[in-house]
Amino acid sequence: MASAILQVENLVKRYGDVEAVRDVSFTVEEGEVFGLLGPNGAGKTTTVEILEGLRDPDGGRVSVCGLNPQRQPEALKHEIGAALQATSLPDKMRVIEAIRLFASFYRRHRKPEELLKRFGLDEKRNAFYGQLSGGQKQRLALAMALVNDPRVCFLDEPTAGLDPQVRREIYDVIEELRRDKKTVVLTTHYIEEAERLCDRVAIIDHGNVIAMGTPRELKANSANTTRIEVRLARPASDGSLHKLDGVADAREIDGGYVLHCQRPPQAIVALVKHLEAEGNELVSLEIATPSLEDVFIELTGRRLRD
Repeated sequence: MASAILQVENLVKRYGDVEAVRDVSFTVEEGEVFGLLGPNGAGKTTTVEILEGLRDPDGGRVSVCGLNPQRQPEALKHEIGAALQATSLPDKMRVIEAIRLFASFYRRHRKPEELLKRFGLDEKRNAFYGQLSGGQKQRLALAMALVNDPRVCFLDEPTAGLDPQVRREIYDVIEELRRDKKTVVLTTHYIEEAERLCDRVAIIDHGNVIAMGTPRELKANSANTTRIEVRLARPASDGSLHKLDGVADAREIDGGYVLHCQRPPQAIVALVKHLEAEGNELVSLEIATPSLEDVFIELTGRRLRD
C-alpha cells in the first residue's frame, strides 16, 4: 500500500513458551487513527512496543515511517511519539521542565508554551509533577508524546483508570489529532473508545488478529443482527435458545444469555413461548443494535473484558 506509513507482516513475539504475538499483520495509512482493540494480555502492548523499537520481535517484518525500529532506532525516535501505559517522572520536576527536557531530545520540536496551552496545563506550568492529578499527568504525557511533532503517535491505553470526565478530555485531544491528519496508533480495551475514535480497528485476542476493518464494517459483519440480552429465573436447557425462531446465535455470558437475531419480533415471541413451555420465567430483557462487543462475542464466545 503506497500510502502506508506503518507495515506489520507476520509479527511474532515469544516469552519462553508463551507466544504473546502470533503472526500479526496489518498496515496503517498516513493520517489514520488505527486501533488495537482487545482484552488485557491480548498482545496489544507487546505489538506496540516492537513498533516503537522497545522490544525485538522473534519473527516477521516491521516498518514505521520507512524505518526498521530495531535497526534504525535513532532515526525512528525523531519520527514517532509515544505515551506508554504508565508515565512516571520525578515528583519534584516541574511541568514546564518536563516538556523542555523532552523537547531537548529531538532535532525538531514544538514550542513548550504552545503545548502547555493546548493541553490545558498553562496554569500548572510551575507545578511539581507529584502535585498533578491523574488526568493532568496523562495530559502531560500526551504533550511530551507530541513535543517533536511526530509523524506517528503511539497511545497505549491512554484513558485506562481515568474518570469519565477526564476520559472525554483525552478523546477530544485524539479527535483533534485526527483533524490535524496525524497518524495515531491507539491500544484500548474500551469498546466505546474504539468506536468513537478509530478509523479502523484490529481486534486482537491471544496474540492473534481475529478481525479488522472500520467499526461500521466490523459491525456489518455481525450479519446485521440485533442483540437481545436476557436473564432467566433458571438456566435454559442446553442449546434450546439457539433453536428458537429468528435467533441466529445464542451464548451464555455472565449468568445471562446473549441472542443475536435477524428477526427480533419473532425471536421474542418464540422466547416467551419457549419459557412458558419449560415453566421458566423472564427476569429481564434488553435490546440493542450490534456493537464491536458483539463482534468479539461472536468470534470468541466471551465478553471483551472477561
